[in-house]
Amino acid sequence: MQREQLADFLRRRREAIHPADVGLTDGPRRRTAGLRREEVAMLAGMSVDYVVRLEQGRSSQPSTQLLAALARALRLSDDERTHLFHLAGHRPPPAEGVARLARAGLLRMLDLLADTPALVMSDLGEILAQNRAALLLSGDLTRFTGLRRYAIYRWFTEPEARAVHPEDDQDRQSRQHVADLRAVAGRRAGDADVTELVERLRSESEHFRALWEEHAVAVRRADRKTLVNPRVGPITLDCETLVTPDLGQQLLVLTPANADARERLELLRVLGTETFTDA
Repeated sequence: MQREQLADFLRRRREAIHPADVGLTDGPRRRTAGLRREEVAMLAGMSVDYVVRLEQGRSSQPSTQLLAALARALRLSDDERTHLFHLAGHRPPPAEGVARLARAGLLRMLDLLADTPALVMSDLGEILAQNRAALLLSGDLTRFTGLRRYAIYRWFTEPEARAVHPEDDQDRQSRQHVADLRAVAGRRAGDADVTELVERLRSESEHFRALWEEHAVAVRRADRKTLVNPRVGPITLDCETLVTPDLGQQLLVLTPANADARERLELLRVLGTETFTDA
């Protein structure tokens, strides 16, 4: 671990980012060049004290998970992320591991979309990053670990995961999930992650097993779905999916399908920023 070099690199990258680049307000009272340390801590999901110790060269060796969070918060390019891992004394993730870190270009697109819900996800359906609008719509979908980080695993093993969709649309969504996974399994034949996911789903969900044996294949690109938000009710959204050239990551953009959905999304943004007190 090259503590002094790591500290200098993190400090300079923090100072080089404009708050607007990560969806934060750049007010007239701001005196700090770039981001404040507490803003980096918030974006990375770690304590301010740890960010301070990293920048002062006093920290313990950060884990690969913390490094990935810092790379996202600081919008590092692929080369910068690799450099960050080297400075911290870790080997950069191999190709299959990098796919689990949202690419810098896609993160910048998340920031530009601002009030439009958008997510970066892997080809297996793991949510790698969300913008604020997507967080208000669906909650933090990056928090899951193990097989639960895959949306299809939660869909077939946890009833509450399906409850956010109207009951009359759940069969269609189930079939789309399975057909999309079939396409990924064919493209990534022999991949350990895909094999484990499929085998666990086959053993734990009779419904999945039946659909899997139909061998339907379809890559999900565009869709219209209704999400039931507990605060504002059902919101009908048009979903557009943009994929990276290697098909490893996707940018999912959710736009309101009608005026009612637009109003509900706007209400959700207002509810997300207001402070309420108990009566």
